[in-house]
Amino acid sequence: MTIRIGLYGGSFNPIHVGHLIVARVAAELLGWERVYLIPSGQPPHKRAGALLDGCHRAAMIRAAIADDPLFELDEHDLRQTGRCYTVNTVAHFAERLGAGVELHWLIGADSLSELATWHRVADLVGSCRVVTAARPGWEAPSLDALRPHLTDEQIGQLRSDILDTPRIDVSASAVRGRVADGLSIRYLVPESVRAYIETHGLYRHDAGGQ
Repeated sequence: MTIRIGLYGGSFNPIHVGHLIVARVAAELLGWERVYLIPSGQPPHKRAGALLDGCHRAAMIRAAIADDPLFELDEHDLRQTGRCYTVNTVAHFAERLGAGVELHWLIGADSLSELATWHRVADLVGSCRVVTAARPGWEAPSLDALRPHLTDEQIGQLRSDILDTPRIDVSASAVRGRVADGLSIRYLVPESVRAYIETHGLYRHDAGGQ
């Protein structure tokens, strides 16, 4: 029997309710037995030094998911030096979890239109299912830019793996901005995350990353 596992990478700077709701809905739609939340090291699309230290981002994830057995924190990317590429992260999980596991990599709607620019995209799509969390009313982009890299069957699979997930109007940048402005972030992040941010004095001077 194949076990389906969700992999959800991102800056998580900080993790917020939108991340958690979308991941749980995706898990319900696709039958994931577990979702690994993978805070990024230095993503290739962000400038060095733009992110809050990984130890804080990981600690906030740990606090957010403490009472939910669906989720697990994985710090693989934080331990890497240099830039982190999704294809390498997926390879790590394939080796770690072994045979009998089907890996699904969850991306946001905006990332689908940029997928052709990702490092070794053909290897990535060949090693896992890339699943897109689409917001209501969102129109899927043309995937023609992927044709030099992927087969028609793979492109068709990408289209069929576009999920109808709720629109949650929360962003990490908005959370950071409210903290910097002295405004409340209650109900935008789990209470444990709000308390962690307050205790450690985070984001009083905004740090970049979604």
